Amino acid sequence: MIRVLLVDDQALLRAGLRMIIENTDDMEVVGEAGSGTSAAATAVEAVPDVILMDIRMPEVDGLEATRRIRASLPDGPRILVLTTFDLDEYVYAALRAGASGFLLKDTLAADLLSAIRVVAQGDAIVAPSITRRLIERHIGTVGDPLPRSETELRVLTEREREVLELIARGLSNAEIAGRLFLTEGTVKGHVSHILAKLGLRDRVQAVIRAYECGLVRAG
Repeated sequence: MIRVLLVDDQALLRAGLRMIIENTDDMEVVGEAGSGTSAAATAVEAVPDVILMDIRMPEVDGLEATRRIRASLPDGPRILVLTTFDLDEYVYAALRAGASGFLLKDTLAADLLSAIRVVAQGDAIVAPSITRRLIERHIGTVGDPLPRSETELRVLTEREREVLELIARGLSNAEIAGRLFLTEGTVKGHVSHILAKLGLRDRVQAVIRAYECGLVRAG
C-alpha cells in the first residue's frame, strides 16, 4: 500500500485529491497538512511514501517545505510538487531542493495515480527532456543555483560520463543504448552506478548535476 501525504493550503483541493487516491486498491492518504509550515512535522508523524506538495502557499511555500523535509528526512518520502504551470519559475528550484518532479494541478486522475506509483517505486516522474528544458530556461535565475565544479564528476568512469551527458540531453535508456551500442540492461547498470557515486536520488537530480558541473550547458 502506497502511503500518501497531501500538502496544500486549499481544503477543497485536498478533499478532491483524497477522493481520487482513496478510490484505488493500492494507495491510502495517511495525512494532510494545510501549510508548508506544518508539512515537515506531519511527514514525520504520518510516515508517507509520497508527498503531494503544493508549490504556492502563504508564509512557507512548497519549496521551503521540501527543503525542510529533505533535511529532516533525507531518506524519507518522495516529493511531487504541484504547480499551475509546467514552466513555473519555482520548478527548477524545487527539483534542486529535493523534489522528484512535478505535476500540473489539472492533471487527469489516471495520470496522477500513475505518477504516484512511479515515484513510489523510486523513479522520477519528469521526463529528462522536460527537465532539460526547465533547466535551460531557469538555470542561473532561480534559487541561487551556484555551479558546481566538474571535478565532482571524476569519480565516474569515462563511459559513465558519456551516459550522464546523454541523460542530461534528454535521451531515454533505450536511446542511450542505441547511441553507445550497448544493451539497455548495461545502460541501466551505468545509471545506477552514476546515481550511487554522485549521491543522487534519480534521473532528475542527475540532469541537474550535469548542468551544474558544466558537463552540458543550457542552449
